[in-house]
Amino acid sequence: MAEVQQKDNGGGKGKQKKMTIRVDFTPMVDMNMLLITFFMLCTSLSKPQTMEISMPSNDKSITEEDQTKVKASRAITLILGGDDRVFYYTGEPNYEDYTSLKETTYEADGLRAMLMGRNADIVAKIKALKAEKLEKKFSDEEYNERAMKIKDVNTAPVVMIKATDDATYENLVDALDEMQICSISKYAIVDITEGDEFLLDNLEQKGKLTENIDRDQIKETN
Repeated sequence: MAEVQQKDNGGGKGKQKKMTIRVDFTPMVDMNMLLITFFMLCTSLSKPQTMEISMPSNDKSITEEDQTKVKASRAITLILGGDDRVFYYTGEPNYEDYTSLKETTYEADGLRAMLMGRNADIVAKIKALKAEKLEKKFSDEEYNERAMKIKDVNTAPVVMIKATDDATYENLVDALDEMQICSISKYAIVDITEGDEFLLDNLEQKGKLTENIDRDQIKETN
């Protein structure tokens, strides 16, 4: 509340009296606290978004016959390096040919284009399913069920993502985003092996390490 105080300086009749105005902000502070409490109780906080990731099993009791065998033609291995570099090879690693490990980028014409090309048939079917959903307007549950059936085929690629110590968390998130964009339903984050590190070093040295390769030792580390 505002208060007006008058000061009488004495003097003659011709002099005007000085007035001092003081504003009390105490009620405004109380009102601000009430507003803050109201918004804290009525506003819903943003929930963190999560992404389901298939991780390899650590169960030693699972035999090799029980594990899903992936054809070499379906397998794609991504290696996330430092300085926002990303490498990949398809099928089984070829330690004798350093050019089997290829470098690409996180741009649309790099990693995404490669995954789209390997998964072109499924991507086309998912695109047609989205158009059908807009036309017929069926439920999200029906869409997700039909999309899973399209993705779960024997010809779908299986991607293994391996990150080096120099890779950043952002690189891993970018790689996982491409899995969703390219309709890759089968992927997993696995540890990088000595064989993968050999492929990186051999690529950097243009195949000079191939002469000293110990094939049996590298196979044991994968």
